[in-house]
Amino acid sequence: MKISYHGHSVVKIMTGGKTILFDPFIDGNKLCDLNSSKEKPDMILLTHAHNDHVGDTVDIAKENDCTVVAPVELANYLGTFGFETIGMNLGGAKEFDFGTVKYTKAFHSSSYTTEDGDVIYGGMPAGILFKAEGKTIYHAGDTDLFGDMELIGKRNDIDIAFLPIGDFFTMGPEDAAYAAELLKAKTVVPIHYNTFPPIKQDPEKFKELVKGSEVKVMKAGDQFEI
Repeated sequence: MKISYHGHSVVKIMTGGKTILFDPFIDGNKLCDLNSSKEKPDMILLTHAHNDHVGDTVDIAKENDCTVVAPVELANYLGTFGFETIGMNLGGAKEFDFGTVKYTKAFHSSSYTTEDGDVIYGGMPAGILFKAEGKTIYHAGDTDLFGDMELIGKRNDIDIAFLPIGDFFTMGPEDAAYAAELLKAKTVVPIHYNTFPPIKQDPEKFKELVKGSEVKVMKAGDQFEI
């Protein structure tokens, strides 16, 4: 399994001959190294409806005829653009040919703003547990710290946790470090920081706060295999 990070909350996983793209905010993301017109994912996974997470989903999905998995209200809206969507909800899991996707709770908000300024209700925000090749990846999405992260950690042997550290809109470095302690992930990767002025953070300071987990501070385009 090959995992790469591409700025903000964009994560790409290649496994079983498939490419899965999380929260593809690419165009307009100054920290992203990707070109949306060149991405050819087999599936897009969305944590919630905010524009900096839905990003370029519509154009990529239409161009590649790929499936989009999202919280059900967001999936229903995106389905009006003519590509396949699968709407899921918190606690729900689905097996695919490459592995399993399960939605977990996240504490945040979730709405999509159209080019015309209309605001679309996006359902509940979520985190995602992604399981393939005997490994478990947790993408927390945008969230505050919450106690049930301990349950998520106890019930899942998490190999890698992608955690937001930006503060202001999500938990900050101190709370994210405590989240890492609750989750007991083998490796933690900080995400959702430095894209906009309000979420400016030093990931190295976050790294110093984390105890019991390896911290990988990744730049856009960095990748590793597990």
